[in-house]
Amino acid sequence: MIRINLLPHREERRKQRINAFIAMMGVTAVIGALVVLLVGAVIANKISAQTQRNEYIKAENKKLDEEIKEVATLKAEIESLKARQQAVEDLQGDRNQPVYLMDELVKQVPEGVYLRAFKQEGQRVVLNGYAQSNERVSELLRNLGNNSSWLERPDLIEIRAANIGQGKDAKRVFDFTVNVGIKRPRDNDQLAGPKLTEKPTGPTPAASVQPK
Repeated sequence: MIRINLLPHREERRKQRINAFIAMMGVTAVIGALVVLLVGAVIANKISAQTQRNEYIKAENKKLDEEIKEVATLKAEIESLKARQQAVEDLQGDRNQPVYLMDELVKQVPEGVYLRAFKQEGQRVVLNGYAQSNERVSELLRNLGNNSSWLERPDLIEIRAANIGQGKDAKRVFDFTVNVGIKRPRDNDQLAGPKLTEKPTGPTPAASVQPK
């Protein structure tokens, strides 16, 4: 006897396939959601860790900035103390400058030059005097610039012809003004000792120095 299945088996299989597909999609969706949540958690953890590191770096940078400011302040205070110390040393050393100046003027002023006044302003000295000729003034400038241990950078400010005396005693001379720098003892320590202890070995040059 032949048995014939008259039930709609094709529709039943189709429904089974659809249900299986829907279940697979659901499982896939759940797995995808779990993967997304897991990846998101990992990324969030990494972001949190990086944020903490950034905050730590910022805090350390602030500390370094404060330390740098303190170091800069200390350097400024050290420089200020050095400047004060140098000023005190300069004041102590400058007390001997008139001695060096007078000694150098006696040595470097050539014959035929008469200094009638000089005035010190800081580290520059203005010399006023008379000379028998322009050559004498040039010689004075050479001596001050090349032969002096304490005087440097002489500048001729003015030179002009003048007459001194009256009648038969009148003489034609050259009135000049020279500006010359004077070194500090700390700039010339090796020569300061000999300058102070040196004794004259010959007659005083024929030059006259008369300060104001």
